[in-house]
Amino acid sequence: MRSKKFLRAEQVALIWDAPGLIAGVDEAGRGPLAGPVVAAAVILDDLNPIAGLADSKKLTALKRERLYDEIRAKALCCSIAEATVEEIDELNILQATMLAMRRAVEGLRLKPTKVLVDGNRLPVLDVLAEAIVKGDSKVQAISAASILAKVHRDRWCQELHVQYPQYGFDGHKGYGTAAHLKALKEHGATPWHRKSFSPVAEVLK
Repeated sequence: MRSKKFLRAEQVALIWDAPGLIAGVDEAGRGPLAGPVVAAAVILDDLNPIAGLADSKKLTALKRERLYDEIRAKALCCSIAEATVEEIDELNILQATMLAMRRAVEGLRLKPTKVLVDGNRLPVLDVLAEAIVKGDSKVQAISAASILAKVHRDRWCQELHVQYPQYGFDGHKGYGTAAHLKALKEHGATPWHRKSFSPVAEVLK
């Protein structure tokens, strides 16, 4: 009986560390008061390395844009997915983030053997996964995912700014800055604001 238990444990460890495709996953947009939460999944090509990968928050906007194009060109495959404002309000931001991450992984053209996720929570996946705190600065595939997610969401904010210039989405990117809160009080909420977030709920009373 003991030997069988030990064997099973040993097999799990072997499966966990099995060689194969590794996907990195990260998100952008958990904190803002408006817009979707975005997640990206990336499987890098070891034979086609990308220099300069790092936590997207530590890169300039120009550097992120350049790396975004390079990642899309050189990665074995990548996927960007969203959870909508409606899903955020219905599920809560954590669960919506997990949903976006799951969609990103499921959108990969190639199925990874293991998924490495930035943070301390894991979405429900049908492959082995590991959460890595500060993974966006430790694991290149997660860094790449953080860049894709950040650039995708920033571009979305630029588009929203064209539609609603009075809110300044091109600057604050939806975060609750003093300028954004002032605009909310003056103009009310747009259809893209998250009604479940308290600063938005306040102006909707």
